[in-house]
Amino acid sequence: MEALLDEKQVAERLNVALPTLRNWRSLGRGPNWCRIGARAVRYAPSEIEKFIARGMVETQGGAA
Repeated sequence: MEALLDEKQVAERLNVALPTLRNWRSLGRGPNWCRIGARAVRYAPSEIEKFIARGMVETQGGAA
């Protein structure tokens, strides 16, 4: 099992402010996440990669 990331680590990796990440979560946007216990929110690194991949836009000049 991969080590889970906390909110701060994910916000830094996505280069967004922590409140932005929290807002995305409350709106049902952003990367998939899980709650550990009553308060701890964690993200799997693979879910962060999937989130980034979903946002990729392919252009005509992209790699062949």
